[in-house]
Amino acid sequence: MPRINRSANTITKGANLMQSLSEQNIIYLKDEFLPSEGVQCLVSTDMDELLRIAAADHREELRSFKEEVVWLGNQCKDPQFYNLDRYFVKMESTPQRGTPSRKDAWVAMLPLMNLVQSTSELYPNLLGLDRLQQDYEHKQQEHISLDEKDKNQRLSILRSELRSRLRHVRSLKKKSLWSRALKEVVEKLVDIILCLQMEVSKAFGSADCERAAGDSAGNGSKLGSSGLALHYASIITQIDTIVAHSGSVTPTMTNELYQSLPPDIKSAVSFWLRQVQIQEEPAIPIIKDKMEKTLSWLAPLAANTIKAHYGFAKLGEWANMRLNQRPTGKGNFIRINTLYHADKEKTDPYIVDLLFWLHQLVRKRRAMNNGVTCSLDLTVSSLSDGEITLSSHSSRRDVNKRKLMRSTSETLISETGNPYSCYYHLPCAGSCDPPTNTSPGVSVPILKTLSMDLGIDMMTALDAIDGIPAP
Repeated sequence: MPRINRSANTITKGANLMQSLSEQNIIYLKDEFLPSEGVQCLVSTDMDELLRIAAADHREELRSFKEEVVWLGNQCKDPQFYNLDRYFVKMESTPQRGTPSRKDAWVAMLPLMNLVQSTSELYPNLLGLDRLQQDYEHKQQEHISLDEKDKNQRLSILRSELRSRLRHVRSLKKKSLWSRALKEVVEKLVDIILCLQMEVSKAFGSADCERAAGDSAGNGSKLGSSGLALHYASIITQIDTIVAHSGSVTPTMTNELYQSLPPDIKSAVSFWLRQVQIQEEPAIPIIKDKMEKTLSWLAPLAANTIKAHYGFAKLGEWANMRLNQRPTGKGNFIRINTLYHADKEKTDPYIVDLLFWLHQLVRKRRAMNNGVTCSLDLTVSSLSDGEITLSSHSSRRDVNKRKLMRSTSETLISETGNPYSCYYHLPCAGSCDPPTNTSPGVSVPILKTLSMDLGIDMMTALDAIDGIPAP
Protein backbone atom coordinates (compact mmCIF):
# COMPACT_ATOMS: atom_id res chain seq x y z
CA MET A 1 0.00 0.00 0.00
CA PRO A 2 2.72 2.60 0.80
CA ARG A 3 4.43 1.81 -2.50
CA ILE A 4 1.18 2.30 -4.42
CA ASN A 5 0.63 5.57 -2.61
CA ARG A 6 4.15 6.76 -3.48
CA SER A 7 3.77 5.66 -7.10
CA ALA A 8 0.57 7.68 -7.42
CA ASN A 9 2.22 10.75 -5.91
CA THR A 10 5.21 10.38 -8.23
CA ILE A 11 3.02 10.12 -11.31
CA THR A 12 1.02 13.18 -10.25
CA LYS A 13 4.22 15.14 -9.67
CA GLY A 14 5.44 14.25 -13.15
CA ALA A 15 2.11 15.14 -14.75
CA ASN A 16 2.10 18.46 -12.93
CA LEU A 17 5.60 19.24 -14.20
CA MET A 18 4.67 18.24 -17.74
CA GLN A 19 1.66 20.54 -17.61
CA SER A 20 3.76 23.47 -16.40
CA LEU A 21 6.17 22.92 -19.30
CA SER A 22 3.46 22.86 -21.95
CA GLU A 23 3.79 25.46 -24.67
CA GLN A 24 0.66 27.25 -23.49
CA ASN A 25 1.86 27.44 -19.90
CA ILE A 26 5.33 28.67 -20.85
CA ILE A 27 3.77 31.47 -22.93
CA TYR A 28 1.51 32.35 -19.99
CA LEU A 29 4.48 32.29 -17.62
CA LYS A 30 6.61 34.64 -19.72
CA ASP A 31 3.93 37.00 -21.03
CA GLU A 32 1.48 37.22 -18.14
CA PHE A 33 2.65 35.73 -14.87
CA LEU A 34 6.23 37.01 -14.58
CA PRO A 35 5.18 40.58 -15.53
CA SER A 36 2.25 40.38 -13.07
CA GLU A 37 1.98 42.77 -10.13
CA GLY A 38 2.62 40.16 -7.47
CA VAL A 39 5.88 38.88 -8.96
CA GLN A 40 7.12 42.35 -9.87
CA CYS A 41 6.38 43.75 -6.39
CA LEU A 42 7.62 40.86 -4.27
CA VAL A 43 10.35 39.14 -6.30
CA SER A 44 12.02 41.29 -8.97
CA THR A 45 11.37 43.63 -11.88
CA ASP A 46 14.27 42.15 -13.87
CA MET A 47 12.75 39.75 -16.41
CA ASP A 48 16.07 37.98 -17.03
CA GLU A 49 16.39 37.26 -13.33
CA LEU A 50 12.78 36.05 -13.17
CA LEU A 51 13.36 33.69 -16.09
CA ARG A 52 16.45 32.26 -14.35
CA ILE A 53 14.40 31.75 -11.19
CA ALA A 54 11.58 30.05 -13.11
CA ALA A 55 14.07 27.79 -14.93
CA ALA A 56 15.71 26.86 -11.61
CA ASP A 57 12.28 26.07 -10.15
CA HIS A 58 11.50 23.68 -12.98
CA ARG A 59 14.92 22.08 -12.63
CA GLU A 60 14.30 21.60 -8.92
CA GLU A 61 10.92 19.99 -9.60
CA LEU A 62 12.52 17.75 -12.20
CA ARG A 63 15.26 16.76 -9.74
CA SER A 64 12.64 15.86 -7.12
CA PHE A 65 10.68 13.86 -9.71
CA LYS A 66 13.86 11.99 -10.69
CA GLU A 67 14.59 11.07 -7.08
CA GLU A 68 11.13 9.55 -6.72
CA VAL A 69 11.53 7.52 -9.92
CA VAL A 70 14.99 6.36 -8.83
CA TRP A 71 13.48 5.16 -5.54
CA LEU A 72 10.72 3.28 -7.37
CA GLY A 73 13.28 1.76 -9.75
CA ASN A 74 15.29 0.42 -6.82
CA GLN A 75 12.13 -1.34 -5.57
CA CYS A 76 11.72 -3.26 -8.84
CA LYS A 77 12.70 -6.91 -9.10
CA ASP A 78 14.38 -6.27 -12.45
CA PRO A 79 17.97 -5.06 -11.80
CA GLN A 80 18.03 -3.01 -15.02
CA PHE A 81 16.03 -0.32 -13.17
CA TYR A 82 18.52 -0.03 -10.32
CA ASN A 83 20.64 3.14 -10.02
CA LEU A 84 18.62 5.10 -12.55
CA ASP A 85 20.21 8.33 -11.29
CA ARG A 86 23.44 7.44 -13.10
CA TYR A 87 21.50 6.75 -16.28
CA PHE A 88 19.70 10.10 -16.10
CA VAL A 89 22.98 12.01 -15.65
CA LYS A 90 24.48 10.23 -18.66
CA MET A 91 21.44 10.91 -20.84
CA GLU A 92 21.32 14.60 -19.87
CA SER A 93 24.98 15.18 -20.69
CA THR A 94 24.90 13.22 -23.96
CA PRO A 95 21.29 13.05 -25.24
CA GLN A 96 20.71 10.38 -27.84
CA ARG A 97 18.57 10.27 -30.95
CA GLY A 98 15.96 7.98 -29.41
CA THR A 99 14.85 10.48 -26.73
CA PRO A 100 11.02 10.51 -26.52
CA SER A 101 9.22 13.57 -27.87
CA ARG A 102 6.66 15.64 -25.97
CA LYS A 103 3.88 13.81 -27.81
CA ASP A 104 5.31 10.42 -26.85
CA ALA A 105 5.62 11.54 -23.23
CA TRP A 106 1.96 12.58 -23.11
CA VAL A 107 0.96 9.25 -24.67
CA ALA A 108 2.81 7.53 -21.81
CA MET A 109 1.49 9.86 -19.10
CA LEU A 110 -2.24 9.77 -19.86
CA PRO A 111 -2.72 6.05 -19.06
CA LEU A 112 -0.70 6.52 -15.87
CA MET A 113 -2.98 9.35 -14.75
CA ASN A 114 -6.01 7.19 -15.47
CA LEU A 115 -4.49 4.58 -13.17
CA VAL A 116 -3.98 7.24 -10.51
CA GLN A 117 -7.60 8.37 -10.85
CA SER A 118 -8.88 4.83 -10.35
CA THR A 119 -6.47 4.37 -7.41
CA SER A 120 -7.87 7.45 -5.70
CA GLU A 121 -11.38 5.96 -6.09
CA LEU A 122 -10.23 2.55 -4.89
CA TYR A 123 -9.09 3.56 -1.41
CA PRO A 124 -12.41 4.89 -0.06
CA ASN A 125 -14.18 1.90 -1.57
CA LEU A 126 -11.78 -0.45 0.22
CA LEU A 127 -12.57 1.28 3.50
CA GLY A 128 -16.31 1.07 2.78
CA LEU A 129 -16.01 -2.62 1.96
CA ASP A 130 -14.18 -3.28 5.22
CA ARG A 131 -16.88 -1.49 7.26
CA LEU A 132 -19.62 -3.41 5.44
CA GLN A 133 -17.92 -6.74 6.14
CA GLN A 134 -17.61 -5.91 9.82
CA ASP A 135 -21.25 -4.91 9.94
CA TYR A 136 -22.30 -8.15 8.28
CA GLU A 137 -20.26 -10.28 10.70
CA HIS A 138 -21.67 -8.33 13.63
CA LYS A 139 -25.24 -8.93 12.45
CA GLN A 140 -24.56 -12.65 12.08
CA GLN A 141 -23.46 -12.94 15.70
CA GLU A 142 -26.03 -10.55 17.08
CA HIS A 143 -28.80 -12.00 19.26
CA ILE A 144 -31.90 -10.06 18.37
CA SER A 145 -35.45 -10.49 19.54
CA LEU A 146 -36.77 -11.00 16.04
CA ASP A 147 -37.90 -14.20 14.46
CA GLU A 148 -35.55 -16.12 12.23
CA LYS A 149 -37.29 -14.96 9.07
CA ASP A 150 -36.72 -11.24 9.75
CA LYS A 151 -33.13 -11.90 10.75
CA ASN A 152 -32.42 -13.80 7.53
CA GLN A 153 -34.05 -11.04 5.50
CA ARG A 154 -31.76 -8.39 7.01
CA LEU A 155 -28.70 -10.56 6.47
CA SER A 156 -29.74 -11.13 2.88
CA ILE A 157 -29.87 -7.38 2.21
CA LEU A 158 -26.44 -6.87 3.76
CA ARG A 159 -25.04 -9.83 1.82
CA SER A 160 -26.33 -8.37 -1.44
CA GLU A 161 -24.74 -4.98 -0.67
CA LEU A 162 -21.49 -6.70 0.26
CA ARG A 163 -21.35 -8.60 -3.04
CA SER A 164 -22.09 -5.46 -5.03
CA ARG A 165 -19.36 -3.47 -3.26
CA LEU A 166 -16.92 -6.36 -3.68
CA ARG A 167 -17.51 -6.45 -7.44
CA HIS A 168 -16.95 -2.72 -7.68
CA VAL A 169 -13.69 -2.94 -5.71
CA ARG A 170 -12.43 -5.76 -7.94
CA SER A 171 -13.21 -3.65 -11.01
CA LEU A 172 -11.33 -0.65 -9.60
CA LYS A 173 -8.34 -2.82 -8.70
CA LYS A 174 -8.04 -3.94 -12.32
CA LYS A 175 -8.08 -0.32 -13.52
CA SER A 176 -5.73 1.03 -10.84
CA LEU A 177 -2.07 0.83 -9.85
CA TRP A 178 -3.05 -2.07 -7.60
CA SER A 179 -2.92 -4.49 -10.56
CA ARG A 180 0.08 -3.00 -12.35
CA ALA A 181 3.63 -4.25 -12.01
CA LEU A 182 6.00 -1.60 -10.71
CA LYS A 183 8.34 -2.30 -13.62
CA GLU A 184 5.62 -1.25 -16.08
CA VAL A 185 5.12 2.08 -14.32
CA VAL A 186 8.83 2.88 -13.90
CA GLU A 187 9.58 2.09 -17.53
CA LYS A 188 7.11 4.77 -18.69
CA LEU A 189 8.32 7.26 -16.09
CA VAL A 190 11.91 6.90 -17.33
CA ASP A 191 10.85 7.89 -20.85
CA ILE A 192 8.93 10.85 -19.45
CA ILE A 193 12.00 12.09 -17.55
CA LEU A 194 14.18 11.89 -20.64
CA CYS A 195 11.65 14.07 -22.44
CA LEU A 196 11.36 16.57 -19.58
CA GLN A 197 15.12 17.05 -19.42
CA MET A 198 15.01 18.34 -22.99
CA GLU A 199 11.79 20.33 -22.47
CA VAL A 200 13.24 22.43 -19.65
CA SER A 201 16.21 23.44 -21.78
CA LYS A 202 13.94 24.12 -24.73
CA ALA A 203 11.54 26.26 -22.68
CA PHE A 204 14.12 28.50 -21.00
CA GLY A 205 17.18 28.41 -23.25
CA SER A 206 20.06 30.50 -21.93
CA ALA A 207 18.16 31.31 -18.73
CA ASP A 208 18.37 27.62 -17.83
CA CYS A 209 22.12 27.61 -18.46
CA GLU A 210 22.55 30.48 -15.99
CA ARG A 211 20.40 28.90 -13.27
CA ALA A 212 23.29 28.59 -10.81
CA ALA A 213 23.85 32.35 -10.78
CA GLY A 214 20.14 32.97 -10.42
CA ASP A 215 19.85 30.60 -7.47
CA SER A 216 22.67 32.19 -5.49
CA ALA A 217 21.60 35.81 -5.93
CA GLY A 218 19.97 37.28 -2.85
CA ASN A 219 18.75 33.91 -1.62
CA GLY A 220 19.02 34.77 2.07
CA SER A 221 16.22 37.35 2.03
CA LYS A 222 13.66 35.08 0.35
CA LEU A 223 10.70 33.91 2.43
CA GLY A 224 11.15 30.32 1.31
CA SER A 225 14.83 30.00 2.10
CA SER A 226 14.28 31.57 5.52
CA GLY A 227 11.34 29.26 6.27
CA LEU A 228 8.74 32.04 6.41
CA ALA A 229 6.74 31.45 3.21
CA LEU A 230 4.07 29.28 4.83
CA HIS A 231 3.83 31.57 7.88
CA TYR A 232 3.31 34.63 5.71
CA ALA A 233 0.80 32.76 3.56
CA SER A 234 -1.22 31.95 6.68
CA ILE A 235 -1.20 35.61 7.78
CA ILE A 236 -2.32 36.82 4.35
CA THR A 237 -5.08 34.21 4.23
CA GLN A 238 -6.33 35.27 7.67
CA ILE A 239 -6.42 38.90 6.56
CA ASP A 240 -8.28 37.97 3.39
CA THR A 241 -10.83 35.97 5.39
CA ILE A 242 -11.44 38.83 7.83
CA VAL A 243 -11.88 41.33 4.99
CA ALA A 244 -14.33 39.00 3.22
CA HIS A 245 -16.35 38.56 6.43
CA SER A 246 -15.77 41.99 7.91
CA GLY A 247 -19.42 42.28 8.89
CA SER A 248 -19.10 39.41 11.36
CA VAL A 249 -15.56 39.67 12.69
CA THR A 250 -15.09 38.41 16.23
CA PRO A 251 -12.36 39.51 18.65
CA THR A 252 -11.02 35.95 18.53
CA MET A 253 -10.31 36.25 14.80
CA THR A 254 -8.31 39.45 15.16
CA ASN A 255 -6.52 38.25 18.29
CA GLU A 256 -5.41 35.07 16.52
CA LEU A 257 -4.14 37.13 13.62
CA TYR A 258 -2.13 39.51 15.79
CA GLN A 259 -0.76 36.62 17.87
CA SER A 260 0.55 34.96 14.70
CA LEU A 261 2.48 38.01 13.46
CA PRO A 262 6.29 37.78 13.40
CA PRO A 263 7.92 40.07 16.00
CA ASP A 264 9.22 42.62 13.48
CA ILE A 265 5.84 43.00 11.75
CA LYS A 266 4.06 43.12 15.10
CA SER A 267 6.38 45.92 16.24
CA ALA A 268 5.94 47.81 12.97
CA VAL A 269 2.15 47.57 13.16
CA SER A 270 2.21 48.74 16.78
CA PHE A 271 4.41 51.68 15.79
CA TRP A 272 2.17 52.70 12.92
CA LEU A 273 -1.02 52.46 14.94
CA ARG A 274 0.54 54.65 17.61
CA GLN A 275 1.98 57.23 15.25
CA VAL A 276 -0.34 57.49 12.25
CA GLN A 277 -3.53 59.47 12.52
CA ILE A 278 -5.59 60.48 9.53
CA GLN A 279 -7.42 63.70 8.80
CA GLU A 280 -10.57 62.23 7.29
CA GLU A 281 -11.39 58.60 7.93
CA PRO A 282 -12.49 56.85 4.73
CA ALA A 283 -15.74 54.91 4.59
CA ILE A 284 -15.80 51.13 4.91
CA PRO A 285 -16.24 50.48 1.14
CA ILE A 286 -13.18 52.64 0.41
CA ILE A 287 -11.06 50.81 2.99
CA LYS A 288 -12.16 47.41 1.65
CA ASP A 289 -11.40 48.52 -1.90
CA LYS A 290 -7.87 49.57 -0.90
CA MET A 291 -7.23 46.23 0.76
CA GLU A 292 -8.79 44.12 -1.96
CA LYS A 293 -6.59 45.72 -4.61
CA THR A 294 -3.55 44.33 -2.80
CA LEU A 295 -5.19 41.05 -1.83
CA SER A 296 -6.27 40.45 -5.45
CA TRP A 297 -2.68 39.52 -6.32
CA LEU A 298 -1.29 38.67 -2.88
CA ALA A 299 -3.96 36.20 -1.69
CA PRO A 300 -3.61 33.80 -4.69
CA LEU A 301 0.13 33.52 -4.06
CA ALA A 302 -0.59 32.73 -0.41
CA ALA A 303 -3.21 30.14 -1.37
CA ASN A 304 -0.78 28.44 -3.75
CA THR A 305 1.87 28.39 -1.02
CA ILE A 306 -0.47 26.59 1.38
CA LYS A 307 -1.72 24.14 -1.24
CA ALA A 308 1.81 23.34 -2.40
CA HIS A 309 2.90 22.68 1.19
CA TYR A 310 -0.03 20.61 2.43
CA GLY A 311 -1.91 19.26 -0.51
CA PHE A 312 0.48 17.24 -2.61
CA ALA A 313 1.09 14.08 -0.60
CA LYS A 314 -2.51 13.50 0.42
CA LEU A 315 -4.26 10.59 -1.17
CA GLY A 316 -7.37 12.53 -2.07
CA GLU A 317 -5.34 15.19 -3.88
CA TRP A 318 -4.34 12.95 -6.78
CA ALA A 319 -7.61 13.50 -8.59
CA ASN A 320 -7.32 17.28 -8.22
CA MET A 321 -4.72 17.37 -10.98
CA ARG A 322 -6.42 17.98 -14.36
CA LEU A 323 -4.35 17.56 -17.48
CA ASN A 324 -6.64 19.77 -19.57
CA GLN A 325 -6.78 22.69 -17.13
CA ARG A 326 -6.25 26.25 -18.30
CA PRO A 327 -2.77 27.65 -17.65
CA THR A 328 -3.75 29.78 -14.70
CA GLY A 329 -1.11 28.28 -12.46
CA LYS A 330 -3.76 27.05 -10.01
CA GLY A 331 -2.64 23.45 -10.34
CA ASN A 332 1.06 24.08 -10.99
CA PHE A 333 2.85 24.84 -7.75
CA ILE A 334 6.25 25.72 -9.15
CA ARG A 335 7.99 27.90 -6.55
CA ILE A 336 7.71 31.10 -8.58
CA ASN A 337 3.93 30.69 -8.30
CA THR A 338 4.08 30.83 -4.50
CA LEU A 339 5.60 33.10 -1.86
CA TYR A 340 8.83 31.08 -1.85
CA HIS A 341 10.82 33.66 -3.84
CA ALA A 342 9.13 36.71 -2.30
CA ASP A 343 11.67 39.09 -0.81
CA LYS A 344 10.96 39.61 2.88
CA GLU A 345 11.97 43.27 2.79
CA LYS A 346 9.56 43.87 -0.10
CA THR A 347 6.72 41.82 1.36
CA ASP A 348 6.68 43.22 4.90
CA PRO A 349 5.48 46.72 3.91
CA TYR A 350 2.44 45.26 2.15
CA ILE A 351 1.59 43.17 5.20
CA VAL A 352 1.91 46.17 7.51
CA ASP A 353 -0.18 48.29 5.15
CA LEU A 354 -2.92 45.64 5.07
CA LEU A 355 -2.88 45.33 8.85
CA PHE A 356 -3.13 49.11 9.26
CA TRP A 357 -6.22 49.29 7.05
CA LEU A 358 -7.64 46.11 8.56
CA HIS A 359 -7.49 47.78 11.94
CA GLN A 360 -9.42 50.77 10.59
CA LEU A 361 -11.96 48.45 8.95
CA VAL A 362 -12.62 46.34 12.05
CA ARG A 363 -12.81 49.40 14.27
CA LYS A 364 -15.41 51.08 12.07
CA ARG A 365 -17.41 47.86 11.77
CA ARG A 366 -17.52 47.47 15.53
CA ALA A 367 -18.55 51.08 15.90
CA MET A 368 -21.47 50.52 13.52
CA ASN A 369 -22.50 47.30 15.25
CA ASN A 370 -22.51 49.08 18.61
CA GLY A 371 -24.61 51.88 17.22
CA VAL A 372 -21.82 54.44 17.51
CA THR A 373 -22.08 57.06 14.80
CA CYS A 374 -19.05 59.17 15.66
CA SER A 375 -15.45 58.36 14.89
CA LEU A 376 -13.42 56.35 17.34
CA ASP A 377 -9.89 56.87 18.54
CA LEU A 378 -7.52 53.99 19.23
CA THR A 379 -5.07 53.54 22.03
CA VAL A 380 -2.45 50.93 21.25
CA SER A 381 -0.46 49.46 24.08
CA SER A 382 2.27 46.88 23.82
CA LEU A 383 2.26 44.11 26.41
CA SER A 384 5.34 42.53 27.88
CA ASP A 385 5.17 39.65 25.42
CA GLY A 386 4.81 41.97 22.44
CA GLU A 387 1.11 41.34 21.90
CA ILE A 388 -0.84 44.24 20.43
CA THR A 389 -4.03 45.17 22.23
CA LEU A 390 -6.55 47.55 20.78
CA SER A 391 -9.04 49.45 22.90
CA SER A 392 -11.70 51.81 21.57
CA HIS A 393 -12.57 55.09 23.17
CA SER A 394 -15.14 57.73 22.34
CA SER A 395 -14.23 60.38 19.85
CA ARG A 396 -11.96 63.14 21.00
CA ARG A 397 -12.51 66.73 20.17
CA ASP A 398 -11.25 67.96 16.82
CA VAL A 399 -11.34 64.53 15.21
CA ASN A 400 -11.26 66.07 11.76
CA LYS A 401 -8.01 67.86 12.62
CA ARG A 402 -5.97 64.71 13.10
CA LYS A 403 -2.53 64.86 11.57
CA LEU A 404 -0.09 62.34 10.28
CA MET A 405 2.68 62.01 12.86
CA ARG A 406 6.12 60.61 12.10
CA SER A 407 9.68 61.64 12.87
CA THR A 408 12.74 62.83 10.93
CA SER A 409 11.67 63.13 7.32
CA GLU A 410 15.30 63.50 6.27
CA THR A 411 15.85 59.83 7.12
CA LEU A 412 12.97 58.79 4.89
CA ILE A 413 14.09 60.79 1.87
CA SER A 414 17.84 60.29 2.09
CA GLU A 415 17.99 56.51 2.54
CA THR A 416 16.90 55.41 -0.94
CA GLY A 417 14.57 56.19 -3.81
CA ASN A 418 13.44 52.58 -4.24
CA PRO A 419 9.70 52.41 -3.49
CA TYR A 420 10.00 48.74 -2.52
CA SER A 421 13.10 48.95 -0.37
CA CYS A 422 13.39 47.41 3.06
CA TYR A 423 12.20 48.89 6.33
CA TYR A 424 14.05 51.95 7.54
CA HIS A 425 14.90 52.30 11.21
CA LEU A 426 13.67 55.71 12.25
CA PRO A 427 14.09 57.37 15.63
CA CYS A 428 10.82 57.60 17.53
CA ALA A 429 10.35 60.06 20.34
CA GLY A 430 8.05 59.63 23.30
CA SER A 431 6.32 56.64 24.80
CA CYS A 432 6.74 54.47 21.71
CA ASP A 433 10.50 54.16 22.12
CA PRO A 434 11.57 50.50 22.15
CA PRO A 435 14.46 49.38 24.36
CA THR A 436 16.96 50.05 21.57
CA ASN A 437 15.75 53.66 21.18
CA THR A 438 14.95 53.03 17.52
CA SER A 439 11.56 52.47 16.05
CA PRO A 440 10.53 49.18 14.50
CA GLY A 441 11.00 48.88 10.76
CA VAL A 442 8.65 51.08 8.76
CA SER A 443 8.62 51.74 5.05
CA VAL A 444 8.36 54.59 2.59
CA PRO A 445 5.54 52.96 0.53
CA ILE A 446 3.15 53.09 3.48
CA LEU A 447 3.71 56.81 4.11
CA LYS A 448 3.35 57.53 0.41
CA THR A 449 0.18 55.44 0.23
CA LEU A 450 -1.35 57.23 3.19
CA SER A 451 -0.39 60.58 1.72
CA MET A 452 -1.94 59.87 -1.68
CA ASP A 453 -5.04 58.00 -0.51
CA LEU A 454 -6.02 60.37 2.28
CA GLY A 455 -5.23 63.65 0.58
CA ILE A 456 -2.35 64.50 2.92
CA ASP A 457 0.40 66.65 1.48
CA MET A 458 3.50 64.55 2.13
CA MET A 459 6.01 67.38 2.48
CA THR A 460 3.69 69.39 4.74
CA ALA A 461 3.18 66.31 6.92
CA LEU A 462 6.92 65.70 7.11
CA ASP A 463 7.57 69.33 8.03
CA ALA A 464 5.02 69.04 10.83
CA ILE A 465 6.66 65.85 12.03
CA ASP A 466 10.06 67.52 12.14
CA GLY A 467 8.69 70.53 13.99
CA ILE A 468 9.12 72.96 11.08
CA PRO A 469 6.40 75.62 11.28
CA ALA A 470 4.09 76.08 8.32
CA PRO A 471 4.85 79.15 6.18
